[in-house]
Amino acid sequence: MISRETIEKVRDTAQIEEVVGEFVNLKKRGSSLMGLCPFHDEKTPSFHVSISKGIFKCFGCGEGGDSLSFVMKHEKYSYPEAIRFLAEKYNIEVEETERSPEQIAAQDKKESLYVINQWAKDFFVKNLWDSQEGKSIGLPYFKERGYGEEVIKKFELGYSPDKWSALVDAAKSSGYALHHVREVGLSVEKKDESHYDRFRDRMIFPIHSLSGRILGFGGRTLKTEKNVPKYVNSPESEIYNKSKVLYGLHFARKKITQEDVAYLVEGYADVLSMHQSGIENVVSSSGTSLTQGQIRLMARYTKNIVLLFDGDEAGIKAALRGSDLLLEEGMNVKVLLFPEGDDPDLYIKKHGSSAFQDFLNTHSEDFIPFKTRILLQEAGEDPIKKAATIRDIVSSIAKVPDQIKSTLFIRQSSSLLDMEERVLLAELNKMKMQQARTQAARQQSEKPQKEEAEGAEKQEAYKTSSKESLLHDWDSEKLIEREIVRILLNYGSENASWEETDIPIAPWLLGSIEDISFVDPPSKEIVTCFRKDIKEYKIPEAKQFFSHQNEKVVNLAIDCVANKYELSEKWNDEKRQIYVSQETDHLKELVIQAVYRIKKKKVQIQIDDVREELKTVENNEDLDILLSKYQKLKEVEKGLGEFLGNTIVK
Repeated sequence: MISRETIEKVRDTAQIEEVVGEFVNLKKRGSSLMGLCPFHDEKTPSFHVSISKGIFKCFGCGEGGDSLSFVMKHEKYSYPEAIRFLAEKYNIEVEETERSPEQIAAQDKKESLYVINQWAKDFFVKNLWDSQEGKSIGLPYFKERGYGEEVIKKFELGYSPDKWSALVDAAKSSGYALHHVREVGLSVEKKDESHYDRFRDRMIFPIHSLSGRILGFGGRTLKTEKNVPKYVNSPESEIYNKSKVLYGLHFARKKITQEDVAYLVEGYADVLSMHQSGIENVVSSSGTSLTQGQIRLMARYTKNIVLLFDGDEAGIKAALRGSDLLLEEGMNVKVLLFPEGDDPDLYIKKHGSSAFQDFLNTHSEDFIPFKTRILLQEAGEDPIKKAATIRDIVSSIAKVPDQIKSTLFIRQSSSLLDMEERVLLAELNKMKMQQARTQAARQQSEKPQKEEAEGAEKQEAYKTSSKESLLHDWDSEKLIEREIVRILLNYGSENASWEETDIPIAPWLLGSIEDISFVDPPSKEIVTCFRKDIKEYKIPEAKQFFSHQNEKVVNLAIDCVANKYELSEKWNDEKRQIYVSQETDHLKELVIQAVYRIKKKKVQIQIDDVREELKTVENNEDLDILLSKYQKLKEVEKGLGEFLGNTIVK
């Protein structure tokens, strides 16, 4: 177990803008930082980071938390692993108490898969540098390709021995379960349930997550036999989703942000060669077709993509195939084709790093003119093919979400295609309208499912309450309880200035409603914590809930303190002499109204209970008791209502 002192030190040291900035390209917007949310797909930034509060909040999907919870959510870390990750980042020594056998046995399965991949990476690296086979076969191969030791070590390249079960045997000796070794794709299980190495006799390219964890491996053979595949890759697993991973992004993201452009290449070797030549803002889809998930991953860091492909027919088709997806996601796409027979790796070897950089700067071409030129060459003078080419070009332009850019592309294409601009615009509008109809139909078909899911979630949430018969009142009751929590988190330690004593708002408020039980689970959790600490003359800080083990508590706490819009520092200054009223100017009215609202709501619930009992009462004595109770409750409700109705918040 990690000591409480270490956890508090990590929380106090980890800067939210630094931690989130490792994974999201943040830009200053008013008093906040903003970027594209890494937790859902979006094209317009709705992801806010508040440096002053130490939190992040997406106003699109609702995710929020502090630096610790961000790492947990983004990297799928367990709580202890997130602590260790941040401790390593800030050079904080982790103090741990001894774990019990039960705690060790309960280690998360997913974490076990990461541990095995990390161990396997170390196994391959050690074989490359320390074994006779690695020194005579592996290292010479990498060095012949022009990779220096710095790049080899940076990318943690390795070598797998030419033995059927070298890794499997070593894994067994180290105490790893073979079914986990097989699950991450390091071994293959035979019919007799024995295992052999998937990557035997191959050069190893580890595939890193954004935080540097090992997700899987690519293995290249040195053999030339046709029946031996050139590359073997890890299969998808619980920790490796190929469609959401880009090779090299862990090393490239900072440079991509700085240069505001990413180079997309086809394979591992191209990435390494470009790094070797000093160009680090490069990633690869690892030989697979470009996916929407990979594009959105790149979009967090830049909107500018340059596709680098071979100049042969296969390279041209590859460039055309992935570009429409890029355009659809609002990316600015350029294409660079190398001379036929070359790729980035070969071009650098032939001409050197300086010539390669010059080639990148002078030969990149905007995608739409590139596609137009290529398809027109194929169509020749055939009118049928030329008409199909024109529609193909316009269909690509129709995928561009920016209307100004699409209009400029139409104008440019009009000249290249020798076609009137109005004709192309008419075709573009027709395609845009069809896209809108398709999108509307899709949203309409998904609406009933969404409403059903929301209804089920509401029913599940209310099961913790004994008031299941009052399900129709759940929303209003929950909102009132959450307003109490919002006041506690934002103003709990402020003085209740309307009292003669210096009592803080938190004990005053909770003392006013001490007989009221909360039914909204996350609200109840936070209020219970406040009540417990107040008994010890302490008031909890909001930040202690930002990385709470209960995710619903985290989300509620963040919702309560996060503001989508904040008043600019330029207001309320002496020069303008314009004073903008803020909530803190009316704390008395805010707190007192919250107390009366929750009291009134609880009284209304009791009234509804009595009404239900009156329907089933069987004797006059019970009837009189219930009617008397009902009358008193109605009087209380009336009094509370009069107060709320007469209170004016100035």
